[in-house]
Amino acid sequence: MAEKQQTEPSDKQPGELTDSAPVLPRTYGTLLGPSTAPKVEWPELVGLTPEEAERKIKEDMPRVQIQVVQANCFVTMDFNHGRVQLYLDPSGKVERPPRIG
Repeated sequence: MAEKQQTEPSDKQPGELTDSAPVLPRTYGTLLGPSTAPKVEWPELVGLTPEEAERKIKEDMPRVQIQVVQANCFVTMDFNHGRVQLYLDPSGKVERPPRIG
């Protein structure tokens, strides 16, 4: 009986779904759109003033909140996806690479 089903012509049109498995597009399993992930760290901003660093971060992520941390100041250790902390050295320049958190 299985042999009989294989020899009969199919009434399905090309591209139609069959009962056994769906037809998947060629892009199945690949990312659609740009393959760049959102930026989470800005090492190129070390040594800049906080104003310059804030401007460049806002270009990449306009909705993020910038928090400037002066030298030898305490900060909370919570992680916040909408915040970037700028750690400054005693001269007022960015000391560490700013990152999300």
